Amino acid sequence: MDALLTLGELRASGHRQKSVKAELRDNLLARMAAGADRFPGIVGFDDTVLPQVERALLAGHDIVLLGERGQGKTRLIRTLVQLLDEQTPVVAGCEINDHPYAPACVRCRRLVEEMGDETPVAWKPRDERFAEKLATPDVSVGDLIGDVDPIKVAEGRTLGDPETVHYGLVPRTNRGIVAINELPDLAERIQVALLNVLEERDIQVRGYTLRLPLDVLLVASANPEDYTNRGRIITPLKDRFGAEVRTHYPLSLDDELRLISQEAVVGWGADAVAAALPDHLVEVVARFARHVRESPAVDQRSGVSARFAVAAAETVAASAVRRAALTGEDAAVARIADLPSIVPAIQGKVEFESSEEGREGEVLEHLLRRATADTFRARLGAVDLGGLVARFDDGSMVETGELVAAADLLAGVGPVDGLAKILAALGIDDVDSPGLAAAGLEFALEGLYLLRRLSKETVDDRVVYGSR
Repeated sequence: MDALLTLGELRASGHRQKSVKAELRDNLLARMAAGADRFPGIVGFDDTVLPQVERALLAGHDIVLLGERGQGKTRLIRTLVQLLDEQTPVVAGCEINDHPYAPACVRCRRLVEEMGDETPVAWKPRDERFAEKLATPDVSVGDLIGDVDPIKVAEGRTLGDPETVHYGLVPRTNRGIVAINELPDLAERIQVALLNVLEERDIQVRGYTLRLPLDVLLVASANPEDYTNRGRIITPLKDRFGAEVRTHYPLSLDDELRLISQEAVVGWGADAVAAALPDHLVEVVARFARHVRESPAVDQRSGVSARFAVAAAETVAASAVRRAALTGEDAAVARIADLPSIVPAIQGKVEFESSEEGREGEVLEHLLRRATADTFRARLGAVDLGGLVARFDDGSMVETGELVAAADLLAGVGPVDGLAKILAALGIDDVDSPGLAAAGLEFALEGLYLLRRLSKETVDDRVVYGSR
C-alpha cells in the first residue's frame, strides 16, 4: 500500500477509511480468531486484567488503568500499538495526520480542494501513531492541546488565522493512541482541557473558532486515589472514560517467576549481567518479593513494584560476577552467599510503616531468610540429606562466603553421599560444573541451617557451617 502516493491512487485501490477504534477492534478480533498473542510480554493478567481491556477495546472505550506502582500499566498500554494497522495513509505534511478522504485542518482542506486526486499521500507506520506523556504539575494546556505560535504570527499571519495554532500532543497524535501516565499528577485545570477530547472529540484553542474532530484512543494510568496525595482525577473526567481497569501484582508464584525470568537482564547477552542464575535462586527472589508485599511492616498502599524482584535478581547475578573477577573463576554462578547483597541494594524501593523506622534492614533480612527456607522445603524437603549432615558428625566445619570460589567450597566439603540427588532436585543437570555444583551444595547447607540441623557463624565476609 505504501506505493500509493496520491489521493487518486488511494481511491482506485479500494482503500476504506476506518476510525482508530474500529481499527483496534478489527485487529483485536483477527488476533483472537487466529489464537495469536494480543498483548506480548504481559505476565499474570490473562484471566483478570486482559479480558477487561479487550472488552473495553471492543466497546470502543477510552481506558484508565488503576494500580500501584510497578504493576505493568505502562507496559500494557504500549502493547496496544501492535493492534494498529501496520501503516495508514495521511495527507503528506499534515501536522495532525489527516486522512486524505476527510481532511480536518484548514491547510489540508485547502490542499485537497486545489489538487484533488493529485493530493500527495504519505504512509505513517504504527509506531509513529502512539504518543506518551508523563503528567507532571508543569504540563500546560498548550503542551496537550495547543497554543498560538508567535513565530507564525510574526511571519505575517493574522492572529485570528487558525494556521497560527501550534498543535499540542493530542491533536498531533490524531488517528492514533494517546497515553497519559500518572493522570492525577496533572493539575485539575489542565484535566478540564481533556473533557472535550473524550466526549465531543474535538479541541478548542484559546479564543479561536476552531473545531477539529479528533480520532484518538485515550489511555491513562493512575495510582488508586486512596494512595496518592499528589492529586486526583476530577469527577467529570473520570465519568468520560468508558472503562476503568484495576491492575494487580502477580497472583501466583509461577507468574512471579515468569516475570523475573522475562525482565531480569541476566545471562550471556551483550547487555546482560554475565552470570548464571540457578532456578532455585530465582525462586528465592520471587518468594522474597511476595513476602515483602504481604508483610505488615510494609506500607501496603504504596505496593512493592515488580521492579523490586527484577533488581534483586540482577543484584544477585552481579555479586557472582564480582566474585568471579576477584577469585579468577572461569564462569560466574550465583549462590546463596550472594543473597545478602540484595538488602542494601533494594531497601529504597520499599516504603515501610512508620512504626518500623530504623528496622528496615532487619525486616528485609528476616523475610529473605524466610523465602530461602520456603524454597528449601519446596525443592529439597523430600530429599534425603543425611549424607550431607553426616559430613559434619566429626566436628568438621565448611567455610564459604561471597568471595569464596566454587572450587574452594567443593574442596572444603569433600565427597558427599547423595549429592547427585540434591542437584537433580534443584534442576542442576551439569554436575561437572563447579559453579553449579557449589550453588546447589551451598543452598542445601543454608537450608539445613535454617531448619536448625546445622550451625552457622558469620565473621566479616566469611560464613562457617558446622554441626549443632
